[in-house]
Amino acid sequence: MKTAIVIPARYASSRLPGKPLLRQTGKYLVQHVYERACQAQHADHIVVATDDPRIVAAVESFGGNVVRTRRDHPSGTDRVAEVARQLDADLVLNLQGDEPLIDPNHLDLLFELLLQHPGVDLATLATPLRSSEQWHNPNCVKVVCDDAGQALYFSRSPIPHVRDGQPDFALRPARFLLHVGTYAYRRPFLLRLAALPPAPLEQLEKLEQLRVLALGRPIQVGVVEESGFGVDTYEDYQRFVSLYRHNRIRCAA
Repeated sequence: MKTAIVIPARYASSRLPGKPLLRQTGKYLVQHVYERACQAQHADHIVVATDDPRIVAAVESFGGNVVRTRRDHPSGTDRVAEVARQLDADLVLNLQGDEPLIDPNHLDLLFELLLQHPGVDLATLATPLRSSEQWHNPNCVKVVCDDAGQALYFSRSPIPHVRDGQPDFALRPARFLLHVGTYAYRRPFLLRLAALPPAPLEQLEKLEQLRVLALGRPIQVGVVEESGFGVDTYEDYQRFVSLYRHNRIRCAA
């Protein structure tokens, strides 16, 4: 099967405007994400999807592939779907443009999950929750899976609820999972999904993946022990810059 990684990158972020073009490391933030994607073994094609000419110019400056999209997309998924209509690809992976620490092996895992489960149209990732603070934090999306590794539900609330006692975050296999918002789709399903209106549960939780569950379609979840963090705020970006500089010094030594 032919595969593609699409990286939606928007300039007008509400919490950190111009985020893809931050370059205190000497590279654009979107460039770090692009280079991570290039390390995936199963990606035949990688492209940045953006509505902003400044991001187009930046991606072209480092030799990346970029497609200009419409400005009126309500989500990154819709932007990815616009690009996917033009791609010769069977599987399309949506990698957010603010994930500079994504593990390329995790991108390969997403493609592998779809190849291993022909009846599944969407795959995503999760990692074990580490603390009660994460479990209760509504910004940390939780997922509960069945014994086949398919999602039963996603929520901003602490799930699963523990009626007696306290949650054991050290339990393995993990029962308390943090959703990692990277997705791989079968292309026809992605195009169908983007054409549908939001589902009622999706509107309540503000979680797009609930549209898939509302359709009765399975979501295969790959559990990885560690995951990077996304850059949502300037503080997140400074944390990334610090880690990047530390790694450069360590490598030089």
